[in-house]
Amino acid sequence: MIVTTTSTIEGQRIADYKGIVTGEAILGANVFRDVFAGITDILGGRSGAYEKSLGQARETALGEMQDRAAALGANAVVGVDLDYEVINSMLMVSASGTAVRLD
Repeated sequence: MIVTTTSTIEGQRIADYKGIVTGEAILGANVFRDVFAGITDILGGRSGAYEKSLGQARETALGEMQDRAAALGANAVVGVDLDYEVINSMLMVSASGTAVRLD
């Protein structure tokens, strides 16, 4: 399935718009990871634990969105937007876009 942030796909014609699709992932914060991330923040550098969690959440949200698009008969999702929020010490990633059927 083609997934893109653009509203069109070069060289492809959108034959049918199936509707808006979304995917969400919420990951709880781990106390030990928070402690080590705090140490990394004090000493400087990147927090590998948070980067890994963020990547997992993003992939989960995108995968869920693609599954919902496929269930509608789409073979692509255009105009994809990713949003990141922290809610009560939990990381939420949401993906949304328009499911389409390409020729």
